[in-house]
Amino acid sequence: MPAYHRLGQIPPKRHTQFRKPDGTLYSEELFGTEGFSGNYANIYYNYPPTRVKKVEPYKRVAYEEWNEEVQRHHHLKTADLPRGGDAVLGRQVLMFNNDVALAVAQPTIAMDYYFRNAECDEVYFVHDGQGVLETNFGLLPYHEGDYIVIPRGTTFRFKIGNDSPDSRFLVIEAHGTIEPPHRYLNKNGQMLEHSPYCERDIRRPEELETHTERGDFEVRVKVGN
Repeated sequence: MPAYHRLGQIPPKRHTQFRKPDGTLYSEELFGTEGFSGNYANIYYNYPPTRVKKVEPYKRVAYEEWNEEVQRHHHLKTADLPRGGDAVLGRQVLMFNNDVALAVAQPTIAMDYYFRNAECDEVYFVHDGQGVLETNFGLLPYHEGDYIVIPRGTTFRFKIGNDSPDSRFLVIEAHGTIEPPHRYLNKNGQMLEHSPYCERDIRRPEELETHTERGDFEVRVKVGN
C-alpha cells in the first residue's frame, strides 16, 4: 500500500458534502497526473480553484539548439555561469531532448508569482541554500542536498531563506513520470532492501497554510517547451 498522507481537516468519505463552519461548502479538487488511473490526491479549498479573473499569453523561451559537425567532450563549468532571475525564470538550460531538459538555476530575486508546469514533472536538486517550497499540498522546507520532486500540475513558489543568498539548483524537467524504478519496489509499493533510499528518507509537506484573503494572484502555466 502506498503511504497515506494528510494535512488539515478532511471529510470522512471522498466526494461528499464537506462544509465550512458557516455552513457553505468547501470545493474539492481531484488532482491526478494520469487522469483517473494514476496517482491522485484530493485537495479541499475555501474557494473554487477554477475561479479565474483573466487569462493572458505566457511568453515561452525556446530552447536554442547547438549543433557541431564534430561531436566531442565538453566540460560545463556551471559554477561560472552568471547568476540571475528567480528559481524558475532564472533557469539556464544546458542540454535537452524530447524526453528531458537539464538546467541550472542560481536565483538572485524572489518569485512574486506562482508557477505550474502543466506537462512535465520536475526535480530540483538543492546544491546550495535552504528555504521553503510553497505548494497547493502544503509547505515543504528544503535544505542543501535535498531532491525536491514536483509532480506536473502542482502550483508552487520558492521562498528562499534570507540566509541563502547564493542558492544553486540543478533542475530536471521530464515529460515522463518521475518515480522510483519498479525494480526497487515490491508488489505493494514498498521499497526493497537493496533500494538506494527508502521511505525514511522521504519528507512530505509538513504544514498547511490556508489563505482566504481576496486579491489578484498570478499563476504562470507552462505548456510545452
